[in-house]
Amino acid sequence: MGDGEEKMETLEKKDLGLKELSKKLQEFAEERDWEQYHSPRNLLLAMVGEVGELSEIFMWRGEVAKGLPNWKESDKQHLGEELSDVLLYLIRLADICGIDLADAATKKIVKNAIKYPSKTA
Repeated sequence: MGDGEEKMETLEKKDLGLKELSKKLQEFAEERDWEQYHSPRNLLLAMVGEVGELSEIFMWRGEVAKGLPNWKESDKQHLGEELSDVLLYLIRLADICGIDLADAATKKIVKNAIKYPSKTA
């Protein structure tokens, strides 16, 4: 088993948080000397490209039922890969910009709850 396969096996067994994913992405970039390319602008443009690839999966399908019951397993796997690409670029961008994404997201949820109060409250 190669080094990459061992790392994948380790990652598959854990439920990683944002900070752990960020650290894994940093290590991945450092091991390949890619940090020189990971400017905020470059990461944003890469993420936008991945959002485009994600959008292509849904193009021409019309409305899609929750849970994707009529999708082939290969289509769901492809969707998971593209969603992951977007997520990983977002996490890396936040890290490079010095943003604690989990903290920012939590604060945004609170802000939205105030801005859009529950109708049942």
